[in-house]
Amino acid sequence: MSSAALLRPGFSVLLCFFALWGTPRANVGKTAEQDAEQKASPEMDRLKKLYVGSWDYTETYTKTPFTPQGGSDTGVYTSEPGPGGNSIVNRFHSHSALGDFEGLLVMTWDPKEKAYKSYVFGNGFPGCVVQTGQFEGDVLVFRSEFAVEGQKMKLRNVTRVSGVGKIVSEQYIATQESPEVLMMRVDAKKRP
Repeated sequence: MSSAALLRPGFSVLLCFFALWGTPRANVGKTAEQDAEQKASPEMDRLKKLYVGSWDYTETYTKTPFTPQGGSDTGVYTSEPGPGGNSIVNRFHSHSALGDFEGLLVMTWDPKEKAYKSYVFGNGFPGCVVQTGQFEGDVLVFRSEFAVEGQKMKLRNVTRVSGVGKIVSEQYIATQESPEVLMMRVDAKKRP
């Protein structure tokens, strides 16, 4: 066995030791909620006010080249603060004639970019969709670009409060060959 192979476990142990050494100590005697309140940025507080809770929703798909039949489905999502209040973790499940969809959405504030970041994972696609967002007035707008089968796609998601305990989210899509069109609308109502 080479000396490099023998050093690998030792290096890994040292790396873990130094990583843990620099980790802040546990917040003994405080609840996770108190800890989250202390660390959350004003940007995350604003996001929490919009999303935290359990929601029933209906998705309505318009007829587009991406959803030629259109249609709708219903579902439930639950949003809660992530570790330290520095993120929101959203788990969702919907059901339609096409089947079930499970997903996970993690949103956070990136102080270096001065923007929200969103990471969307779902059972209908590999990897994740990364989005960058800002509030434009009272509307939260996320944008992303990615390629599907060699074609560049652009998504724009617009979310706003539509009434007491209600939000609307609209997903727009565009390609290199086509202008932006509304692909989906989500109407959500917060559970009591």
